[in-house]
Amino acid sequence: MKSLTSTYDVIVVGAGHAGYEAAHASAKMGSKTLLLTISLDSIGKLSCNPAIGGTAKGHLVREIDALGGIMGILADQTAIQYRMLNRSKGPAVWSPRAQVDRYAYQHLTKKLLEGRKNLDLFQGMLADFLVEEGRIVGITLQEGLTFYCHSLILCTGTFIKGTIHIGHDNYNGGRTGEPPSNALSTSLRKLSFNMGTLKTGTPPRIHKDSIDYSELEEQPSEDNVAFSFTPPSSTLSKISCHITYTNEYTQKIAKDNVLKSPMYSGKINSVGPRYCPSFEDKVTRFTDKTRHQIFLEPEGLTTSEVYVNGISTSLPFDVQLDMIHSIKGLENAQIMRPAYAIEYEYLKSGQLELTLESKKIKNLYFAGQINGTTGYEEAGAQGLIAGINASLKIQKKPPFILSRNEAYIGVLIEDIITKDLTEPYRMFTSRAEYRLLLRQDNADQRLSSYGLEYKLITEKRHAAITKKYSTAKSQIEILEKTFKAFETEKALPLSRLLSRDKVTYQTLIDHFPEHAKDWGKGINFIIETELKYKGYIEKQKSQILKFQKLENIKIPHNFDHSIVQALSSEAKEKLSRISPPTLSAASRIDGVTPADISILLIALKSRS
Repeated sequence: MKSLTSTYDVIVVGAGHAGYEAAHASAKMGSKTLLLTISLDSIGKLSCNPAIGGTAKGHLVREIDALGGIMGILADQTAIQYRMLNRSKGPAVWSPRAQVDRYAYQHLTKKLLEGRKNLDLFQGMLADFLVEEGRIVGITLQEGLTFYCHSLILCTGTFIKGTIHIGHDNYNGGRTGEPPSNALSTSLRKLSFNMGTLKTGTPPRIHKDSIDYSELEEQPSEDNVAFSFTPPSSTLSKISCHITYTNEYTQKIAKDNVLKSPMYSGKINSVGPRYCPSFEDKVTRFTDKTRHQIFLEPEGLTTSEVYVNGISTSLPFDVQLDMIHSIKGLENAQIMRPAYAIEYEYLKSGQLELTLESKKIKNLYFAGQINGTTGYEEAGAQGLIAGINASLKIQKKPPFILSRNEAYIGVLIEDIITKDLTEPYRMFTSRAEYRLLLRQDNADQRLSSYGLEYKLITEKRHAAITKKYSTAKSQIEILEKTFKAFETEKALPLSRLLSRDKVTYQTLIDHFPEHAKDWGKGINFIIETELKYKGYIEKQKSQILKFQKLENIKIPHNFDHSIVQALSSEAKEKLSRISPPTLSAASRIDGVTPADISILLIALKSRS
């Protein structure tokens, strides 16, 4: 039995989704790693909805899996319902989503980490940082212990100075039932980090036996959906979710009591996620809507709790109860956990490198909600990148940075370090300029070579991926060279036929089996997508080559933007604060105009 030591290569603080991905990656890459958490019972806890994936978020999970992270595997092994969102649209925005068993997910995460070589788990609360000559060297705990390290990764979620609000009542908490980490806030400010405050919230949970399902619309699980490219077999039963709607009376209750909400009474001044507003926000902002959709999502197979997705609120409990009872099918619903809002501190943008390392303190990394993001998937992606980079730095190897044209993860990280976040950041497909190239189905093709390079996936798995895409490529070449007449038309390359709306690869298999082989759903989908959208894909590739010129123009760390006289005042302030690494990154900063970029380009050329 190994014993806890006082010195580690990497220490990860926080065991949420950023934390477990960071710790797992670091340890798997050979770094001696410690995962520190306030509660060992909360490792991998799904604080809000017990669901993984969703629009754009499913892309992130598949990218995490392609790189060798574990979120996709955990979700597949504990899924109780699958959906592929946006099937009616193009494949660029198809996104897998799974309802998972909350407790099975936590249990499996802890079990996997406990068995990971090079990784120790420890329950304790961080008190302060040990810094020498601008470099992190260790931490002290409130329990009186000291741990030394080469690198430290902070994945503290909503725990930094967290405050929970229900109506006019509020109390300190990192999430319901767990204490905040107020000492960490003091320590970060002492190191001159610029902190801000954001808000998020969660809806009530109700007892499943108090729901009248006869009044609800059933939403069954779908087949042939998974997150991991090597999906493990799940033994859990698949179940249905259900849909209902609020009504004008529900809205009246919220409107009549809106001043009891801490957001409207002035107790909360921070901003919450615009795309996932509280119910009192919905009825105030969208006055023309007479109803809002509610998804009733079971929290697991061994619990009676049901998550009421769509009615997040911080109104008092009695008002919450009235609103729930006004909804069809929930007239007699029993609330088991009330909804609440939570305020917490985060690190303002402009203070991190693309590796997620601090610009102020060397070897100190930040990942997850502490960076102003929201969502398990965004957190997991950051944790994985921070874990990889912390380990690479120990090995004295070049850092790992994904560009915007390689992955949604690249878009996410560049956005959060260069944009001023006025609300919690969530990934959307619309944020990715090259989304047709960055589909959820081809994440393994795009990223698995990195996973192999960093020893996060096996050679056998990478070989299987290579074989899959080489098979698809060979079949595409056959279709491009084979001319056949289809129906009453003249002979055309079979590849051209796939560009038509009603022609699928299955059509070619049925009509031309000697030329179009059935390779199974996965490879068939690759062939069809690559040929059906070939023109659009080629256009995006040419756009990438065009913008690559800006990507290749580096901006030195010590470049003084303030002395470039022709730059606008706003551009000087933001460029100086954020210090974008390339001209391309500079062009995407809010307030930096194309004229500013032209001026900056001239200044960089003059300097060189």
